[in-house]
Amino acid sequence: MKRLVLLLALLALLALPVAAQNLDLNQGGPVEITANDGIEWRQQDQVVIARGNARAVRGGVTVDADRLIARYRPRGAAQGTTSTATSPSGDSPLSGGEIWRLEAEGNVRVTSATERAQGQRAVYDMDQAVMVLSGRGLSLTTPEQTITARDSLEYWPQRRMAVARGGAVVVTSDDRRIAADTLVAYFLDAAPAATQAAAPTPAARPPIAGLPAANEGSRIDRVEAYGGVDIRTADEVVRGERGVYSPQTGLARLVGGVRITRGENQLNGQEAIVNLRTGVSRLISAPGTRVQGLVLPGQQQPTQAEVPQPQRPAARRPAPPPARGASPQ
Repeated sequence: MKRLVLLLALLALLALPVAAQNLDLNQGGPVEITANDGIEWRQQDQVVIARGNARAVRGGVTVDADRLIARYRPRGAAQGTTSTATSPSGDSPLSGGEIWRLEAEGNVRVTSATERAQGQRAVYDMDQAVMVLSGRGLSLTTPEQTITARDSLEYWPQRRMAVARGGAVVVTSDDRRIAADTLVAYFLDAAPAATQAAAPTPAARPPIAGLPAANEGSRIDRVEAYGGVDIRTADEVVRGERGVYSPQTGLARLVGGVRITRGENQLNGQEAIVNLRTGVSRLISAPGTRVQGLVLPGQQQPTQAEVPQPQRPAARRPAPPPARGASPQ
């Protein structure tokens, strides 16, 4: 089937460098949109609609969906400004303009060299530099971790952050699992090429199937968990109210009503340090309280080994609110 092609020249953004690793549509040059069933330009509404296996490509990032809606405005105009002026050159309806919002509907897939995200609907707000996915099958996959959610999945490429809401889960390439009501993942900043070449590389881990090895910009620095935190190792289940996990050290810290369960044995406290690589856990009591536990004869007991203090990941700021103007409608 013949595919229609439209090149949307985003002249206001042409000077920005290309970042092919991250799912960042704010980086790069023009956007090329293709579709099987036609591309409609609504000049009065300043909207371009592509239908049927629609695809938008920019700077190494590809967006595939059943339908794509690109909302544009004159270059330099404030969000919400409308204009019916045509292109000065007449060769492109959007020449001299800029896309400020891209909406994808139906079987959405967003991919780059080392990351991919998917859902039923996605809204990318160029002003706020945030993509919000919703619908069934929400996931964000990097070479070493997969993040899934039930309600929404936000990706902030320039802040190096992703927020998963509702039944959120992070699964690492070595099958470690962290679940919570809300998870906030912070990615490492990509170092300059010369710095990356000089710096020692971390120990190699098997990447997620279908993706190449990660660069620094695709590695998760830490994951903050809020509400109903559940961490599972080969032998234990550790639950708490809040937590933070560092993939670089393999350590997780949980606070608030912590319970460590191994078989029928259970230990209760206010704080726990869990080493997801070794399966060793340490339960810590709050000041003035005692650690409580139920240990049955013949059952394997939870291990309480010392964890070096400097290796504890520190919790930082809380999860950000949903992006205004970027949430799915």
